[in-house]
Amino acid sequence: MFSKILIANRGEIACRVAATARRLGVKTVAVYSDADAHAKHVMACDEAVHVGGSAPKDSYLQWQRIIDAAKATGAQAIHPGYGFLSENEDFAQACADNGLVFIGPPASAIKDMGLKAESKRLMESAKVPLVPGYHGTDQTPELLHKEADRIGYPVLIKASAGGGGKGMRAVDKSADFMAALESCKREAINSFGDDAVLIEKYVQRPRHIEIQVFGDTHGNCVYLFERDCSVQRRHQKVLEEAPAPGMPESIRQQMGEAAVAAARAVNYVGAGTVEFIVEQPGGYDKPEEMKFYFMEMNTRLQVEHPVTEAITGQDLVEWQLRVASGEPLPLEQDDLMIEGHAIEARICAENPDNNFLPATGTLHVYRKPPHSAFEIDVVRVDDGVREGDAISPFYDSMIAKLIVWGETREEALAKLDEALAATHIAGLQTNVQFLRHVLATPSFAEAKLDTALIQREADRLFKQDPLGQPMAVAAAVAQTLVAERAGETHDPFSRRDGFRSHGVASRRMDFDYRGEPVIAKLRYLDDGLSLKVGEADAAPLAFTALPGGAIDVRYGADRQVVQVYPLGEVEHVFGTRGAAAITELDVLSHAGESGAEGGRLTAPMPGKVVSFAVKAGDKVSKGQPLAVMEAMKMEHTIAAPQDGVVEELLFVPGDQVMDGDELLRLVAAAG
Repeated sequence: MFSKILIANRGEIACRVAATARRLGVKTVAVYSDADAHAKHVMACDEAVHVGGSAPKDSYLQWQRIIDAAKATGAQAIHPGYGFLSENEDFAQACADNGLVFIGPPASAIKDMGLKAESKRLMESAKVPLVPGYHGTDQTPELLHKEADRIGYPVLIKASAGGGGKGMRAVDKSADFMAALESCKREAINSFGDDAVLIEKYVQRPRHIEIQVFGDTHGNCVYLFERDCSVQRRHQKVLEEAPAPGMPESIRQQMGEAAVAAARAVNYVGAGTVEFIVEQPGGYDKPEEMKFYFMEMNTRLQVEHPVTEAITGQDLVEWQLRVASGEPLPLEQDDLMIEGHAIEARICAENPDNNFLPATGTLHVYRKPPHSAFEIDVVRVDDGVREGDAISPFYDSMIAKLIVWGETREEALAKLDEALAATHIAGLQTNVQFLRHVLATPSFAEAKLDTALIQREADRLFKQDPLGQPMAVAAAVAQTLVAERAGETHDPFSRRDGFRSHGVASRRMDFDYRGEPVIAKLRYLDDGLSLKVGEADAAPLAFTALPGGAIDVRYGADRQVVQVYPLGEVEHVFGTRGAAAITELDVLSHAGESGAEGGRLTAPMPGKVVSFAVKAGDKVSKGQPLAVMEAMKMEHTIAAPQDGVVEELLFVPGDQVMDGDELLRLVAAAG
C-alpha cells in the first residue's frame, strides 16, 4: 500500500478519497485553485499545494503542475477522482513517465475507450451489443446528415470525446439536424477540444443502466452489479439506484458478463463503468423483453459509486488503492452479493423551474439530516462544502450527494424523502424540493423508469407548492412573533402580546410569495391570535417554539412543524410537506416601484458569451433564440421575452459577463 498519495481533484470526491486514505493510514496531498484556497477538501488532506487560478484550465487541468506537486511532496501515486484529468490519457502516461502511479486504468485503455467511435469498433469485435449508428471518421456535415437520414429519426448526436451530457443533442426530424450538429460541435470543442461526433439511433423508452467493473494487474476482472441512472435532466443524472428495479437475473448476468468482456478487450485495470442503453419494447411491465446496447465506458470512478458500495458492502476507493498498489482484487465474482436497495440524490445549486439554470451564491444555511460521511450507512452524505461556503461559477453546481439504503426499494424511497425533508439549504436555489417531487411521481414510485421520466411527469414536478401560501405566511408571522417575544423581560412594558386596555390590537404584514403580493392581517384576541391571509377568511393562529429553533405552527385546520431561517427580508421556511421562501416587504420602501424595465435582456448568471444569433436592427419574435451563454460547463440559450427589434448588442462572443449584465437591448414592437 502507498504511504502518500496526491488527490488531483476538488470538492466531494477529493474529500471522499481522503476519508478512505485516512482509514487505511495513507497520507494525502490536496491541490487547490485560488477560488478553493479555504475549501473543505484542502482541510481534509494532510498537505495542500496551490496550482493556479480559479478557472479549471488555470489549475486543476494544469497536469504538469500537479505532477510537480506530487514529486515535491513525496507522493507515490495520484488519484484523479472524476472529471478534470481522470480520463486524460496524456496525464496518465505522464504520471508513469515521472515514476508516479496513476490510480486508474493504463493510458492505453483510456485512449481506447475515450473516443466513442473507436470504442464502438472495439466492442463490436468483442461481441458486445451496439446501437445502430454511424461511428466513422468522415465528419463532413453533409455525410453526417445523410447517415442520420439513413438510420432514421429520432437520432442522437454525441461528441465522440464527450461525457456528462455535454456535446449531445437529440434530433427529431431531418430539418433540425444541421442546426443541432453545429451546436453540438461547438459545445464539444469547448468542453473537450475535439468536435468529432457520432450518430446513433435514439432508443425509445430507454433506461440508462451501467455496470460497475473492476480489474487488477493479475488478470482478474469482476462486475459489482448494476445501477439505474435513468432519471436525468439535460442528459445529466439526477437520481441513481442499485440494483436496477425489475431487472431479471438473467439479463443482469448477461449485462455483467458483457461489461467484463468490454473491460478485458482493453486490458482494463482499476474501477470503471460500462454504460448500456436498455430498450423496453414490451413496456415497463415486461422486463424479460429488455434489450441492451453498449453506450460507452467511463474509465474512472463514477459520481454514483456510493450506491454500489451500499448494496455490496465494499469500499470502492479502497479497492482502487489496493489494485493500484499491485494487490489482487479483494473478492472474486462468486463472493459478490446484492443486499438491499440504495438510492442516491444529487443535490445541486440550480433552479428546476427555470430549465435547471445553475445558481451561484453562499450557503448561508446548510443543515443535513443525521448521517455518516463517506461511509456505508443507512443515510450517507458525501459533500465538499460547509455552511458559509460559496458555490462559484467556476465549477459544476453539485453541492452534495445524499445516499440512503433500505432492505427494500420502498423502504429506501421513504428514507430518502425523509432525509431530503431534513436537508435545509438557504442562500441560493437548489433542487431539493424537486427531488422530493420526483420521488412522489407514480412513474418513479412504481419503477416505470426511462430517460424521459422528467418530461413525462412535468406537470407533477415543476412550479409545485406543497407547503402552500397560507402555511408559508403563517410560519413567517410565527417566526416574527417568536423573535419579538425572545426580547421580552420581566418588565411588563417589554411584553409583545398585543395587550390593550380597550379594543383589539391588530397589525398588518406585507409579503411577497412566489412573485405575488400577499397581505397578512393579525389580530390579538382575548382567546388567542387570528390571522387573515389575502382574501381568505381569518383563522386561529397558534405556535410553540421548540428546541433547536423549530416552531410548531397551527393555522386553522393545518398544522406543521417548521424550521424558519431569516436571511435579511427573506424567511426560508422548511416543513415536512415542502419548503418555500417568503419575503417580508417594507410597504413604505416599496411604494411607487414600477414593474421590471422592458427591453432588457440580462445574463442569468456569471459566464461567457458564446454567440449572438441576431444583429442590431433585426426583428425578432417572442421565444426566438437571441444569444448563447456558457456557464458552469453548460450552454444556456437566451430567448426574446417579447416581439421587438434588436437595438444594440452590448458584448461580443468570448466576453465574460456577470450576473445581471445587460447583453443586448430590445425595443418592443409597436402595438
